Amino acid sequence: MAAKALLGAIALIAAMPAAMPAAQAAERTFPTAAQPVLADRFPQVPVAFPGGVKAYRDVTYQQLTGYRPQIVDIYVPATPGPHPLVLYIHGGGWVAGHTRHSGAFSDWPKVLAALAAEGFTVASLEYRLAGEAKFPAQLQDANAALRFLKAHAAEYRIDPARVGIWGGSAGGHLTALTALACGNTKLDPAAANDTCARAAVTWYGVYDFAGMTAAPDGNSAGARLLGCDGPCSEDKLRAVSPVTYIDAKAPPFLLIHGEEDKTVPVAQSREGEAKLKAAGVPVQAIYIPGVDHSFIGKTPEETRRASLQAINATFDFFHAKLGVPQQAGQQAGGK
Repeated sequence: MAAKALLGAIALIAAMPAAMPAAQAAERTFPTAAQPVLADRFPQVPVAFPGGVKAYRDVTYQQLTGYRPQIVDIYVPATPGPHPLVLYIHGGGWVAGHTRHSGAFSDWPKVLAALAAEGFTVASLEYRLAGEAKFPAQLQDANAALRFLKAHAAEYRIDPARVGIWGGSAGGHLTALTALACGNTKLDPAAANDTCARAAVTWYGVYDFAGMTAAPDGNSAGARLLGCDGPCSEDKLRAVSPVTYIDAKAPPFLLIHGEEDKTVPVAQSREGEAKLKAAGVPVQAIYIPGVDHSFIGKTPEETRRASLQAINATFDFFHAKLGVPQQAGQQAGGK
C-alpha cells in the first residue's frame, strides 16, 4: 500500500502545471556621490574608559596617494570643554612602533585615557615610518594631524589655541621638531598658517643628529630616516635636528632622560636644555640616575619608579602650561 501511495503522489506532482516564476526582488539602492569616495565610512564606535572618557580608534587624518590611510587614536573627556589638545608621538627609531605603546608601560591606552580624564583631549599619532617615506614626511604628518584635529575641534571638544605635544625617543625628536619648526614652509609647504604648540615634553629625545655619531650604532636609524647612502651631509643633519630651529618663540619644554641611556645618549637632552635656556625659552629637565632608554632600570622596581616619575611630571607639566587646574590629591599613573 505504501508503494502504491508513493507512485500516486509522484503522478500527481507530474500532472501539476509548471510553478509560477518567483516575484522580482525590489531594486537595491545605495547612496552615491559625484566623484569616487575615498573616505573611510566604517562606523566610529567609541571605546569607554574610566572617568567617562570615550576613545575613537583609527581615525583617518590624512590620505596621501601611494600611502596607507594615516590615523590617530583620539581620547575625549566626558566634560563639554573645550579642552586643551595633547598630541602623543610614539617612538621606535623612526622605523617601528605604533600609537598604543610607550616604554615599560603595560597598558599605554589606559595612560592616555587617564590624561584625558584629567581634562585634555589626547590624540596618539601614526606617522609614516622611514621605510615608507624619508624625512621630512614625519614632521609633515604630525602637522597634518594637528590641522585635522583643529578642523574637528568641536567634534572632539578641543580648544585649538591650547596645544601640547609629547613623545619618546624618535617620537621625542619629532615632538621637539614639530614644536620648534612650527610654520617652517621649507620643511612643510602647508605650514604657513599653522598654530604653534604651547607646551612640549620629550622623553629621551634626539636634539642634534650630528652628536648621535656617539651612539652605539652610529645613528644608523637616523641615516635610514634621512635616506643617506653613507655618511649624511651636514645640511641634512642640520635640517633634521631640532636644535637648528630653537629661538625665543619656542614654547616651554620639559625634557626627561635616563642618565645611563645607551640608545640616545643623555647628552642629547642636556644639549637641548642648554640651547633652549640660552634662547630664553622656559625649560625644565629631569635626569633620572641609573636608568637606560625607555626608563629601564636594573630591577623592575627601578623601572616602575622611573616610569611613574616621568609620567607624573609630564601630566603636571601639561596641567600647568595648558591651564587645566588639578583636583586635590590628583596623581597620574596610578599605583
